[in-house]
Order: sequence, then structure tokens, then C-alpha cells
Amino acid sequence: MTEIPVPGTDAPLDEATGVFVDHRELLFGVVYNMLGSVADTEDVLQETWLSWTARGGGAPLAGIDNPRAYLVRVAVNHALRRRAVISRRQETYVGAWLPEPLVAEEDADTADGPALRSESVSLAMLVVLESLTPLERAVFVLGEVFGYPHAEIADIIDRSPAAVRQLARRAREHVHARRPRYEAHPRVRREATERFVRAAMGGDITALMEILAPDVTAWTDAGGKRRPANLRPVHGRDKVTRLLTSGRGGPDHPVWRYRRVNGDDAAVLFDGDAPFAVLVLDLTPEGDRVRGIYVVANPDKLAHVPKETV
Repeated sequence: MTEIPVPGTDAPLDEATGVFVDHRELLFGVVYNMLGSVADTEDVLQETWLSWTARGGGAPLAGIDNPRAYLVRVAVNHALRRRAVISRRQETYVGAWLPEPLVAEEDADTADGPALRSESVSLAMLVVLESLTPLERAVFVLGEVFGYPHAEIADIIDRSPAAVRQLARRAREHVHARRPRYEAHPRVRREATERFVRAAMGGDITALMEILAPDVTAWTDAGGKRRPANLRPVHGRDKVTRLLTSGRGGPDHPVWRYRRVNGDDAAVLFDGDAPFAVLVLDLTPEGDRVRGIYVVANPDKLAHVPKETV
């Protein structure tokens, strides 16, 4: 299969390839937020690249006044078709399904990789977006995350502006009903994550009861490939505390490292140099309690997580 060119390679770039590379970061961000999967996003970008190079008998730029708009339209429509494949896969998925996390390198303080360069929404927001229809999600991502006006979105998904406005209204209402408009400050998120890890690792029930909201919910996505693992979300502070202090599963010599995950401060659990799980906390609007715990432990979803330097 033809390799998609990426920045930094020595492959010669003709004009059309250069245009694609220039927009690859944008395409990755749009598609990833629509799908919540790095692997599927890469597949969609591959399909987009093949569609691009096949256009015009190998002359992709012929007759294209706005390559950016054209590439986004192709990528979005490939992503909409891929959503059907993902939905069928989720129907037979073992346990809770969570999005595939984007984890930044340890010292990535600048926009230096897909995890930071792309405009990715939080993991908690991606979970909410899963409950939208594919078209609602596409409209929300394009409009709310990337700032596309309704008229341009209508051209991308081949719908009328009136239909796009209706899709956008439904999506916003649904999202705002489940997500607060106020997000905790990054420093507060980092401190809360560190407090949580210390309490959980130390089995400090008192500290956990203080930091967990009464209605906290914990999701564990192991895909049936980690034992033991909870197949359903665990609700309530008492049950979640028992889960966290049970000592079940996990590596023999756990090493926690703090990383940026989908742009937010989070933590990664390593077994040696290999990532074992990604932990993301969802805080209350005030930032003083944890209301959601997302643990991605499926090895397939950790394939893109940078290894620990040992």
C-alpha cells in the first residue's frame, strides 16, 4: 500500500503531495475527533491520500481552487463511512468502550506531535460525542472545534445550510446537557491527578473519599485483554473506592508518569518501558472533586503511546 508522506521524510514531494502534507495535520484532527481512534484515523487519511492522488488521472490539483476545502470534504466523507465500521465493531466489543488516547511525549511542551498539534477535544468530551449521530458529530467537530461556518459545513457533508443548523443545534444541546461549559484550570487538573494517583497507589481510603464526588463513575476499557477488568462502569464513591483499593490487576512494579492526554494533564501507568494503562480524570466544574475516571488499558489502544525511557 502506498505510504502517506509525512513531514521530515526524505521522499521527494511533488506539488500535490506537498499540498496533502501541508493539510495532513488538519485532516488528522478533524477525523480523529469524528472517530476517536488513531488507527482508524490513519486508515481514513490513507484513503483520503489515495482519493487525492487518483483524482484527475493523477493530476489532483487540476481544477481545484481550494485544495484545503476539497481535502477536508474527502476526509470527512471517508470518516462518515468509517463510523459505520466502528459502530459494528463496538457492538461486539468486550466491556466498556473508550476512545483511543492521544498521549504527548514526556517533554512535549510545544506543538510537536499529533497529540498536541491537532485540535483534539478531551477524552471525556469524546465519550460524550459517541452518543451523537455521525452527522451531528461531524457538524459539531467542524463547527465547534474547528470554527467552520454552517455554509461551508453544508458543502462538506452535502446538506442544506438549514439542515446543518438543525444538526448543530441538536448536537450543542446534547453536549451542553452532559458537559459543563466551564473547565478546570490546567494547574488544578494536574494537582487533582497527582492527589488521586497518590491516594489510589497508597490505598488511602480517606483521601479517596475526599477527592471523589459522590456520583463519581469509573470506566475501564481493557477490551477483554487485561485480567481482571470491569466490564461495566462502576458508579458511586463507595464502590469506586473499593475498586481502587482492591489491588486487583496491574503490573507487579507499577511506574506512574504524568503526561498530556488529548491536551489535558493525565497519567500513564507503565510496566517497565511499556505503557500499561492511561488514566484520565474528569473533574467537577469547581475542580475540587473527581466525577469521572477513564482508564484505557486495551493494549491495542496503547500502541501509539510513547514508551518510557528506562
